Amino acid sequence: MRKAWVLGLVAVAACLGFVGLLVVGTYSAAAGMFGGGTARGTVALAKGAVPAAYQGLVQRWGNLCPAINPALLAAQLYQESGWNPRAVSHADARGIAQFIPGTWAAHGIDGDGDGDRDIWDPADAIPSAASYDCELAQYVRKVPGDPTNNMLAAYNAGAYRVIKAGGVPRISETQNYVRIIRSLEKSFARPVGRVEPSRQAAGAIHYAQQQLGKPYLWGGEGTAEDGGRFDCSGLTQAAYRTVGIELPRVANDQYNAGPHPSREELLPGDLVFFSDDLTDSRAIRHVGIYVGGGYMINAPYTGAVIRFDKIDTPDYFGATRVTEDGARALPRRGA
Repeated sequence: MRKAWVLGLVAVAACLGFVGLLVVGTYSAAAGMFGGGTARGTVALAKGAVPAAYQGLVQRWGNLCPAINPALLAAQLYQESGWNPRAVSHADARGIAQFIPGTWAAHGIDGDGDGDRDIWDPADAIPSAASYDCELAQYVRKVPGDPTNNMLAAYNAGAYRVIKAGGVPRISETQNYVRIIRSLEKSFARPVGRVEPSRQAAGAIHYAQQQLGKPYLWGGEGTAEDGGRFDCSGLTQAAYRTVGIELPRVANDQYNAGPHPSREELLPGDLVFFSDDLTDSRAIRHVGIYVGGGYMINAPYTGAVIRFDKIDTPDYFGATRVTEDGARALPRRGA
């Protein structure tokens, strides 16, 4: 991987014109400027990560007890339903929080105070999810280890197993669930410090450069059947696949593949997103790969070719710094 990364960085140096120089300069500077670690502070939600209709509920109820926070609650809801209030699973889990009717009967609450407990109403289901998390946290409060991890393990495997194991039990499904939610939590939280640069960014840019000039194809993934052509998210998916990171197929899911740097903190390799609704990441309709200097490589639309475009347009939504853990945590939903 290190060899591929170095070769990718060298290739970036050959990027066309002034944009190539910006990529190398910005990327090299970033490698020396930023260290690891994350600053701590009050957890707020990243811009647009939670649909506007639910943001107030998640922010309020995500602070119900110390074991949860708004970003963690958002990660659970996204993992469970993808923000779909009418979702139904094969196990008959229902609504935005995916409660099984029996669990809802025992733990559902009247979150909006209208006199009923409606499993399909996010104003009841989101508060109930937070309340249930906090109940589980109370059950396992004396268990050693991280209280939030123990709560999530109890959510997946049951409080008794967590108590018996003295922490997250050695059950692969449970350990994977805890890892997924904690990774997704970082995507939904507004960063409180600088976001660590991606080691794989240069390789992804190098791949995208090689596609410059190819005609856009709606639904294109670069296969032989597609004639090597791409649409916007097909290009970003293929670029990161070459450096060992598997992104979801559609742009609005790719937004959750890592933390979200501000416009002023963008680095080459960040994914940049565009939408007609700047309050809701589920409405994102376009994505490109940032290369520095206010430019991205993108597959724009039918009739155009893969090219450099400016990112500073009225529909600019935000950016994601792709991480291996963030991408691996994302649910793979059907089309």
